[in-house]
Amino acid sequence: MKLSREIKTAILVIASILLFIWGYSFLKGRDLFTNYKTFYVEYENVEGLAPSAPVTLNGLVIGKLNGIKINESTGKLLVELQIKTDFPISKSSAAIIYEPGFIGGKQIAIEPNFEDKVLAVSGDHISGNVRVGLTQKLGDQLVPLQEKIEKLMANADLLITNVNNVLDKKAQEDLKKSLSEMSKTMEEFHKASANVNTILDENKTQIKGVVTNFNKISTNFSKISDSINKANLGKTIRTLNSTMVKVNGIMTGLEAGKGSMGKLLKDDALYTNFSKSSKELELLLQDVRLYPTRYINVSLFGKKNKPYKAPVVDSLSINKNK
Repeated sequence: MKLSREIKTAILVIASILLFIWGYSFLKGRDLFTNYKTFYVEYENVEGLAPSAPVTLNGLVIGKLNGIKINESTGKLLVELQIKTDFPISKSSAAIIYEPGFIGGKQIAIEPNFEDKVLAVSGDHISGNVRVGLTQKLGDQLVPLQEKIEKLMANADLLITNVNNVLDKKAQEDLKKSLSEMSKTMEEFHKASANVNTILDENKTQIKGVVTNFNKISTNFSKISDSINKANLGKTIRTLNSTMVKVNGIMTGLEAGKGSMGKLLKDDALYTNFSKSSKELELLLQDVRLYPTRYINVSLFGKKNKPYKAPVVDSLSINKNK
């Protein structure tokens, strides 16, 4: 069967039109032979979201942004999403505008709600939200930092102005003189440091000997400490404490007049008798010294003993009165 020229021309024209439509759709990023789901999301602000921006699910690209329109009734931005996936997306899922990096541009992430079993179909509206990106976070942090830097620069400028006002020609000359003297001081300090190093080098042997002796002393002190520790110092202190308690009891008894020593300390009659006995013994010894013949009579010819005569005056009392 032969086709006429008109039929062939018509077929060629129709094929060209279809090819043009397919090419136009392909250039816009839409494949005519692929089944898409279309969702709509409203935003107050799209944060510079570009057309044909990718739509991701857990980081996987599942579609793209097909267009942005202004809803004249509400004044909000209506975004059309073309989703190419068999993954179940519920009606309560959210489309979040986020920024994956500094230079990647804005994207839309689908955050599904697995608890909602009602699935969204093509043409449904889902909720939208905007997540703060790294650039905005950095900008929010840089704004107060910029204000602080501006205040710091203003204070620095004021400080420099005040310093210039204070440092007149005389003050500048004094400052230069002080710096020069400081330089000389540093030179002297350098010389002194060199002298100290020389002294240390010359007396290195003595210093080593001192350090060695110190180590020996430290070792001996450690041994003494170990000996004190092994000597059970706590037990000795407890024994001494017990002894002091007993001595305190003895002293308390003496104060109360208990026992022989207590009675000796507290009994006035005993003291009086002891004093009288001491006085009488002293008189007896003095009488023996002054008149020994009254007590010792040695006779070679058998003479009789002379009778005892008491002294007229108490010599001990006379001595005391003198």
